[in-house]
Amino acid sequence: MLWQNKGTEQSKEKEVRKKGMSRKLQAMLWKVLELLVPPTKHVQKQKLIHLQAIQLVKSLCEKIRSSNDLKVFELICKDVILVATRYGIHEVVEEVVQSFPQAIWYLDKDHYNIFGLAVLDRCENVFNLIYQMSGHKQAMMFMGDKNGNNMLHLAGRLAPFDKLNLVPGAALQMQRELQWFKEVEKFVIPRYKQIRNNKNEVPSMVFTKEHKKLVEEGEKWMKDTANSCTIAAALIATIAFAAVITVPGGTNGTNGVPVFSKANAFIVFIVSDAISLFTSTMSLLMFLSILTSRYAEGDFLYVLPKRLIIGLVTLFLSITTMIVAFSSTLYLVFGHNKAWILIPVTELACLPITSFVSLQFALLVDLISSTYGPGIFENKSDRIFY
Repeated sequence: MLWQNKGTEQSKEKEVRKKGMSRKLQAMLWKVLELLVPPTKHVQKQKLIHLQAIQLVKSLCEKIRSSNDLKVFELICKDVILVATRYGIHEVVEEVVQSFPQAIWYLDKDHYNIFGLAVLDRCENVFNLIYQMSGHKQAMMFMGDKNGNNMLHLAGRLAPFDKLNLVPGAALQMQRELQWFKEVEKFVIPRYKQIRNNKNEVPSMVFTKEHKKLVEEGEKWMKDTANSCTIAAALIATIAFAAVITVPGGTNGTNGVPVFSKANAFIVFIVSDAISLFTSTMSLLMFLSILTSRYAEGDFLYVLPKRLIIGLVTLFLSITTMIVAFSSTLYLVFGHNKAWILIPVTELACLPITSFVSLQFALLVDLISSTYGPGIFENKSDRIFY
């Protein structure tokens, strides 16, 4: 027994030492980051304030629980959990429910529970707590307000403008709204999809009515983007097609074989020009399909973003390979096997490529992450919420 106790004490001491070492390493890393990247000091300060606020909430919950005063509990905890939900502070919601499990059933003056408020205000951090629930998931979805709206009716409403503007572009905003509606739809029973509110509207009707203007704005944004890119893709396809007919250096008059056919730079030219032609044609077809799309609500979820992603990626490839083809032509005609000429040509070739990346790469990343990324809805913790 003594040997076992000594073993457990030693293991505890080792754990304490490990934690102490990890804290020291974290502190050292923060100091190094502060020296290298000064803005991280502000990030650390904000993180510290956030952690202190959570600790304050924990201590307040403990004090209220130990007081056994029902009035204090009703006055403070109800307002705290509802306000925290509206602001999307899921840690506060978790701590209150952990201390007072019955707080999860609180309703505001409009009869919205915490998940109803999270859907209405588009607070995904609070809504994600539903994944941490062991049971009662569907029970939390059985909410109905004084106007006869269920949870799916709330998801059908337009998001607040401050939350909507966090997503760039009307098309991606419409995609995010569809993602919210589809996600809430997973948790409600099938009958809820056809329940009508006091205005005799089913959830899908509410969604269509609320998002009518956003669909029009998304259509305009998509068409404007596709129009601009269509012109660029058509020009590249024309240049690439013309370049392969009139090869650099011309052809041999006797057999019609290109003069530079045996040069390595000529092979680079032919391959890059062919890739440029095929990718620009593919890009052109994608943008034309966007222009001729029917622009239904559901198309903004996957169909239209997928076409725009393919169009932008192939356009970028066609621009890159067109520049490579042009650079290899310059080297063939004017280089005369002078290796130094490759340096200025390469530097100049990088300018249009980097310009395109700097202008369109952010949009492409947003499109890919929003369409094929992990999304905003997932289980963020292994901790049981309720």
